[in-house]
Amino acid sequence: MEIVLKKCVLREWRDGDQPSLAKHADNPRVAQNLVDAFPNPYTLADADRWVAKNSRIEPQRAFAVIIDGEACGGIGFEPGTDIRRRSAELGYWLGEAHWGRGVMTEAVRAVVEYAFRNFDLEHVFAGLFAHNLASARVLEKAGFTFEGRLRRHMTKNGTTMDDLIYGIIRSEALPS
Repeated sequence: MEIVLKKCVLREWRDGDQPSLAKHADNPRVAQNLVDAFPNPYTLADADRWVAKNSRIEPQRAFAVIIDGEACGGIGFEPGTDIRRRSAELGYWLGEAHWGRGVMTEAVRAVVEYAFRNFDLEHVFAGLFAHNLASARVLEKAGFTFEGRLRRHMTKNGTTMDDLIYGIIRSEALPS
């Protein structure tokens, strides 16, 4: 499945994406705002593992961000379980060469709409490092609301910091 947008295409991860994925992901400025599970440095072997794992997810929840034919970012969501089964956590990243162009705001809007239309969700949220103001702007422009701050909740590269939580509910994301 593909979602064709003005600034990018969102589609499933495919064999052949590995070289461009590794090229754009292998950047400490990208990794500094992501979970530790996102490798740094990011190798071709890491890209192979990512594509193998995420090209098989059904129904689709992980998308490659394609610009000019290159996989230069990723966006996806993970539905909750048990009492949180109607919520999903959103995550995304984009290669530095494409920052500041509105690509991720467009992608966030599209994936959130896809999530609400195809899954029994009422709430989508994203957590981000308190210093990541660019990501906060992406979420705000995509219609998310600041929902709270988990104080000293995350540790990255030896620094413990706050986790900012942004969210959007179904009625805000889907036009009536």
